[in-house]
Amino acid sequence: MTNTPEMMLTTTATLTRIRLNRRSRAVRRDLTDTARLHKTVMLLAPDDLGEHPRQKAGLLFRLEDATDDSPPILLIQSHQPPDLTRLPQDYGSAETRALHPMFQALTPSRAVRYRITANASAVRRVLDDHQPVNNKYGRKTVALYGDDALAWWQRRAHQAGLALTTTDTTPARFRHPHKPPNLSTGPGEADHAPGPSHVLTRFDGLATITDPDQLRHALLTGIGRGKPYGASLLSLAPA
Repeated sequence: MTNTPEMMLTTTATLTRIRLNRRSRAVRRDLTDTARLHKTVMLLAPDDLGEHPRQKAGLLFRLEDATDDSPPILLIQSHQPPDLTRLPQDYGSAETRALHPMFQALTPSRAVRYRITANASAVRRVLDDHQPVNNKYGRKTVALYGDDALAWWQRRAHQAGLALTTTDTTPARFRHPHKPPNLSTGPGEADHAPGPSHVLTRFDGLATITDPDQLRHALLTGIGRGKPYGASLLSLAPA
């Protein structure tokens, strides 16, 4: 695989983990509105990035719900360490670590644990008066569920250089914005108002690395649609 500009940034890719403060008004707002959460994440990107600032900053994020032992966690991946002083006051406690050790450890046949919250979806024809629509305007993006969502992830994981061993699926809570966001995401991403096609599913399990280069690319650029809505960030850990 030819090196891309994103892959050349692996030595500076970072992951920021924010333990959210549920007493914060800004946090409570972001936990119920994906568009506002996206805007908060974008505060961490440098100014003056021009068009498609999320892509240029390499920003991907995932919101992990609270557990009995932990508050909600916001994971943010970026090419450069984010400026955490730009977060709202008392937003949460954060720590940032470099990802280059993980990228260097990606070797063929290595077993890993994975997690990704993804927008499992497909472009399909819709029906008009119960007849197939045969033009490009008769296509729409639809959410996938159950076995269809699992098959989607198996295909995408294979393309990303992972051979899945086990997979658990969990429907992710969808946080609908109050109004369509201006997300400035770029071609091929979810750059329209979110709707039923933006249902998210979390996939967890074990896998074996088959293609480290493809995997690095997937880690840096995300997998699937819905990046502005907290989808596509793939996380790995030693098995």
